[in-house]
Amino acid sequence: MSNRGVVYIGPGKVEVQNIGDPKLQSPDGRKIEHGVILKVVSTNICGSDQHMVRGRTTAEPGLVLGHEITGEVIEKGADVEMLEIGDIVSVPFNVACGRCRCCREGDTGVCLTVNPSRAGGAYGYVDMGGWIGGQARYVMVPYADFNLLKFPDRDRAMNKIRDLTMLSDILPTGFHGAVKAGVGVGSVVYVAGAGPVGLAAAASARILGAAVVMIGDFNKERLEHARRVGFEPVDLSASDRLGDMIAQITGTPEVDAAIDAVGFEARGHSGGEQPAIVLNQMMEITRAAGQIGIPGLYVTEDPGAVDAAAKQGSLSMRFGLGWAKAQSFHTGQTPVLKYNRQLMQAILHDRLPIADIVNATIIPLDQAVAGYESFDAGVARKYVLDPHGILAA
Repeated sequence: MSNRGVVYIGPGKVEVQNIGDPKLQSPDGRKIEHGVILKVVSTNICGSDQHMVRGRTTAEPGLVLGHEITGEVIEKGADVEMLEIGDIVSVPFNVACGRCRCCREGDTGVCLTVNPSRAGGAYGYVDMGGWIGGQARYVMVPYADFNLLKFPDRDRAMNKIRDLTMLSDILPTGFHGAVKAGVGVGSVVYVAGAGPVGLAAAASARILGAAVVMIGDFNKERLEHARRVGFEPVDLSASDRLGDMIAQITGTPEVDAAIDAVGFEARGHSGGEQPAIVLNQMMEITRAAGQIGIPGLYVTEDPGAVDAAAKQGSLSMRFGLGWAKAQSFHTGQTPVLKYNRQLMQAILHDRLPIADIVNATIIPLDQAVAGYESFDAGVARKYVLDPHGILAA
């Protein structure tokens, strides 16, 4: 197969290297028949990858990155019954068995069997079960009949591939954040973070019927892009009084629903890192009995944290404020399978132009290093890797 992939070398450094061809076997070497080998059609650089590359997790050098994968089935195990060679499929970033209690209840983000160290598995990610990542030319996907979303028509899918590639993670993640924040018809919504997940959350809020969708960030380029695609930008560098800035847009300092698409590397108005600041702001601006969706990533161990407590994932939250206001919070990895089929239909029927909303930008696999550097610098783009030149063609 001549496989190549994006490999984490150490803090601040990735390389595109020759890597082993995928095999129908688990990370501990057991042969599996419920998996498929995919020729990767598209695979995206994610902000979650950047946390590892910045050295903000316990990721070990040599990890093949990539959990946002769309591909073509080129080989399948004997137990795979619902997929055929040549099918184009979306891969949820969750590795899920489909058999445990959590999977059977739809909570595929916390599958109990695919990761010996904790609930939940993912491709190419630290502490997520050792499953090899898909920023590569080829990748293996286990429990294929359960996990994979087959696109119903190959030609139609390829015409929409810039949009459909977002189904593996950021679009369902943004949608999950909006759903868990209680967004509905007429909602006033604030999204923290104008990166790709924040934009996906904003797009999701809009399709769910929100009346106003605001996005807050310090990054001027990202805020301007958010404005161009129809959202209300909130420039956090202008003031440390978020409620006042919201009131300038809506007439009131509170919102019905808030979505944290930033996570643990959040920064305050002073420029320094304050890992709990977004969570605290959410509690301040969300109305009494309102809801807060938290798709932004928070980790159990952060070697680069600003203090000893944060290194263990302990944050200085004003939880009493949220309790006093009877707010609801929802955290955790998105169970992609709950949403990806409906979102696929919205894309195929021209209801959700997510590629334009997140400014999807296609680059070859061998330009991944430059893509990581550019994305880390805060450009208003979502980089989509094209390992075989299929998208460019």
